[in-house]
Amino acid sequence: MAEKRRIIIHLDMDHFYTAVEERERPEIRGKPVIVGADPKGGKGRGVVSTSNYLARASGVRSGMPISQAYRLCQDAVYLPPNFPLYIRVSNEIMQIARHYADRFEQWGIDEAFLDVSGRVGDFTEAEALAGKIKQEIREREGLTASIGVGPNKLVAKIASDFQKPDGLTVVREEEVEVFLAPLPVRKLLWVGRKTEAKLKALGVNTIGDLARFDSESLKSMFGVMGWQLHLMALGLDESRVEEREGMKSTSHETTFDEDTADEAAILKALDELCVGVIEEVEKQHLLFKTVTIKIRYQGFETHTRARTLPFLTNRLHDLQKTARELLATNLQKDRKVRLLGVRVSSLVSGEKQKTLI
Repeated sequence: MAEKRRIIIHLDMDHFYTAVEERERPEIRGKPVIVGADPKGGKGRGVVSTSNYLARASGVRSGMPISQAYRLCQDAVYLPPNFPLYIRVSNEIMQIARHYADRFEQWGIDEAFLDVSGRVGDFTEAEALAGKIKQEIREREGLTASIGVGPNKLVAKIASDFQKPDGLTVVREEEVEVFLAPLPVRKLLWVGRKTEAKLKALGVNTIGDLARFDSESLKSMFGVMGWQLHLMALGLDESRVEEREGMKSTSHETTFDEDTADEAAILKALDELCVGVIEEVEKQHLLFKTVTIKIRYQGFETHTRARTLPFLTNRLHDLQKTARELLATNLQKDRKVRLLGVRVSSLVSGEKQKTLI
């Protein structure tokens, strides 16, 4: 019996952070909007989290130093990220999308894959379903999404970026080669700047160029990734839509110069560890949900205690408060502490998924 064809939808919210800010602040609509660090007259530190299309028209891009963004677009509205707000809105959007899927896979805060193979009979019905999803998000959340529909995750994701903003692109199985061929090779998932530069040096500028390039040569130059590049250029992708596991944890620890039972010193060290963890979380644009503390006493007896919060966050206050509460209920005050640690886990990306190469 032939395997049922797969029909995959990729949902990608349009300039999500700034779109949410514009929804909440009607007075900034029609202006360039940049969410990120404070530019401080062009001398600010930090990077752009995202920008709306008016700011992008000036050359502003995600990940760009905020000082550079200010030089390009001084008249923009600059706003600090409001992750609790973005997460609440994201949860509502993902709940809408999940309702339409046989299988659902969220990417970051504003993207998701939906396997709708069992919900629709063909790509025409899938297009209608995608339109329904877009309409429900617009009516309930006042935001626009771009959607790609394809026979696999790779094609669906590339298709969602094809007609932004507020786009809907359907690529049927028999249309994959024609659709992909003229696109820049950088459009392929996992192809970053370094790989793009290497491919361009070989005369490979488009996905079609890559599809025609000798696969054995690619394998000899790029290893296993070369074969994967060849398959992707042909539009082949067998990966399933499935719930993603949480990203790895990040932690900071300190060993006291001398074992101590001084509660004030222990709390001070705990707060400083939290600062270090938050700096790492913010640098990686992550949000966390689970907090764990580690206490090692004299004699190397070690205890860990964890708490999972009812929300995702990247706020120092949330981490310090939770860590202090865990410490207060688990610290054996008559014993000297040798080592203290703080870890956050259940991490998700607070920005769009980035290429890995």
